[in-house]
Amino acid sequence: NQKITTHQFENRDIIAYAEEGNDAVVQVFFVRNGKLIGREHFYLTTVPGDTGKDIITSFIKQYYIGTPFIPHELLVQEEVEEPELLSRLLSRNQNYTVKIVNPKKGSKEKLVELAAKNARNLLEQNKEKYRREQRKTVGAVHEIEELIEIEGIHRMESFDISNTNGYESVASMIVYEDGKPKRNNYRKFKIKTVKGPDDYASMEEVLTRRFTHESKGEFDSFSRFPDLILMDGGRGQVNIALKVL
Repeated sequence: NQKITTHQFENRDIIAYAEEGNDAVVQVFFVRNGKLIGREHFYLTTVPGDTGKDIITSFIKQYYIGTPFIPHELLVQEEVEEPELLSRLLSRNQNYTVKIVNPKKGSKEKLVELAAKNARNLLEQNKEKYRREQRKTVGAVHEIEELIEIEGIHRMESFDISNTNGYESVASMIVYEDGKPKRNNYRKFKIKTVKGPDDYASMEEVLTRRFTHESKGEFDSFSRFPDLILMDGGRGQVNIALKVL
């Protein structure tokens, strides 16, 4: 909620980061005509050995190259790699210079510190959100693994048969990967060979079509077999699945 103003009418971006483990957040403040007009943050995944210099340098290369407007000054939390070369790359022509500055004191340093504090707050908030998500997704999969005593469940597919007054039978296939819905892999099947309300025969048709379908590539919803199949019903439906497999 802090308002940043300056008596100088300059344009600059302030870039800072926070990291923990393989997670990082980069915070960017946009100052135009001496006033803070907005901010944006970006979540990154780092690799072991990445330094603050690596994070800031990589971010600048990815974010600014190709953007329509780059301010004359970038205030950064860490020195970047090959600052003169990167500055020339961002400047684009002789009439427009982009300076990359790592301030050590004064108001500019305070701006960078504020951006770094924001990045740290965002990382902490995201970490708690990520933990809750993990408990609901991967944690739930681990519970299933313990209950049925198997390991390495990545993909789950669930099947159910539905009909309207015994006619127009359809089946649905719902897909989860690592405990999260993979909605672009969901499929609906119109039952073709079964007349009337015969759940067993309908399930046999659907599973046969699913597991004999020729994959059209890695992005096809049938390109990978599931580690676990779930279905609505009882032992009869399970026996049908075993027969098909």
